[in-house]
Order: sequence, then C-alpha cells, then structure tokens
Amino acid sequence: MTRKEKKEAIAFAPATVANLSVGFDVLGLALDGVGDTVRARRREAAGVAIVDILGDEGKLSRKAEENTAGVAALSTLALAGVSWGVELIVEKGLPIGSGMGSSAASAAAGALAVNGLLEKPLSLEALIGPCLDAEAAVAGRHADNVAPALFGGLCLVQQIDPLRLLHLPVPKELWMVVVTPQMELSSRKARSVLPSQIPMREFVHTNGRMGAFVYAMLTGDLSALASAHAIDPVTAARAPLIPGSLQVIETALAEGALFSSISGAGPSVFSMVAGQNKGEQVAKAMARAFEQVGLPSKVLISPANNPGARLL
Repeated sequence: MTRKEKKEAIAFAPATVANLSVGFDVLGLALDGVGDTVRARRREAAGVAIVDILGDEGKLSRKAEENTAGVAALSTLALAGVSWGVELIVEKGLPIGSGMGSSAASAAAGALAVNGLLEKPLSLEALIGPCLDAEAAVAGRHADNVAPALFGGLCLVQQIDPLRLLHLPVPKELWMVVVTPQMELSSRKARSVLPSQIPMREFVHTNGRMGAFVYAMLTGDLSALASAHAIDPVTAARAPLIPGSLQVIETALAEGALFSSISGAGPSVFSMVAGQNKGEQVAKAMARAFEQVGLPSKVLISPANNPGARLL
C-alpha cells in the first residue's frame, strides 16, 4: 500500500506532568507507561466523527467539537487543506481530571493519527497548533501539557502567540513518581481558585526557584533541584481541593524526594527522585499518606526523560 492509499493510522500520546511547581503554564514533562490512543480512519465525507470512546466511563462527549481528540483532528484536517474527513476511535488510558494531561494526550494522539493519513504529513511543529486549539476548547490555551505530549522530554513554553518552545535536557538519574488519588478534579475548577495577583516577594522567590530548576536540568546538579522546592502560590491555592496533598508532599520529601508538588491541576501529586529504587520507596510512602485521609490511589514510577506522541 502506498503512502497515498493509507486509510487508517493509530497514534499514542503519553501522560504528562505540567507546571512542575516553578513553571505555571510554562513547564511540562512527558511520562512513560500510560497515555491515550487514537485510531483514525479516512472517510470521503468531510469533518470528524467520533464513533467510539473506550475507557472514559461515558464521561466524554462524542461530538468532535467538544472532545480534544476531535478538535485536534478537525484542526489538523483544516491545516492540511484536504477535502475528506475521518472517523475516530479514542481509547482513554488516562483518568479524566487526574492532573496527568488527559485532554492533552487525546489531542496529541488525535492530531498525529490524522497526520498519519496525509500523503504529505505535516511537521510535529505544525501539529502543536491543532493541539493548542483542542486544549483551548476545554482547559484554556496553554501548551505546558500538549508540548511534552507531542514532542516528549521536558519542554519550557517561552510564549504562546507566536509559540516558542525550549527543550531542556533531563539528568539520566532523574525519575518521576506520580500518585493519583481516587477523585476527579477538573482543570476549570482548579483554575477558579487561583489568585489573580501575587505579592512581589512571591514573584521574585518563584523566579529564583525557576532558575535553580533550569540550572539543575542543564548541569545535572540535583542538589540545585532540591533547593528549588517550596510551596508556591498555585499549589497553596489548590491544595485545599485535594485532601491530604500537602501531607503527601511533606511525606515524599521526608522519604528522600528531591522535589514534590501537585501535578498539573491535580489531584495527582508528583515527586522527582534520584533513581528508580528511591522512586519505589517514595511512591509507597506517598500512597500511604493518601490512605490516611481515606483516598485510595494509583502509583506511576517513570523515568523523567521520555518520548512523546508516536504512530503505532
């Protein structure tokens, strides 16, 4: 079958951790092991039809314009300038409202699956636009999740319009622990509690921590990463929405985590650790801390440097 005749493509996009405490709407990192899968099938009729969604417990809209996979697919078709359309099957490997970039993973997988059908595929850089369109439809126009979901690694979003991304190196010994309590927290609700202003002292402090974080990534000096930890204004505002979250963060640090905070909008909490063995130790302690407030949880232990979306 020639490239032109391709009728079906399947794409996977990974979970992500965004904000990373020091970089609200600026920093995001791809995880390994979990994500969303989208199957795109070409059809002659224009537009996008979502024919099935698996694993969402009926929570997501089947209307393309209300689903991030559908919005990204529509935007990719428009960008490519083709007259035909697609049918999508979305398989949710990520819990909704978990703070692990669920909407971004669907968007990235949707855009890449449609791109896989094109005779002349668009670049990954071009696909960030459709992914941003998708995020804007449900969670606001920000790229801290969709950028690492699409490109992988650790991304720093310098600005949105026009989009400027920086790809930061990640020390080989750095691992991620993400603990997701059994509750759902929408991005919209998590954003609604954010302060409209922060004191100048907090602004300066956060800038200093951001500098230490970037320095740690560039040099591999993990002691600098540990020095960047603090409870930032965003975490402080969102913590009351997530029972036990501050205790989980404190527990992680007490067990030897270098850095810990709320993942994205929450309710997941992440920690950065030196090595897989330390990750397993920290993960158990974090899960126990959630149990103490009556919340069962799931644990993900992942290298900190991982690929982004790919065709299967």
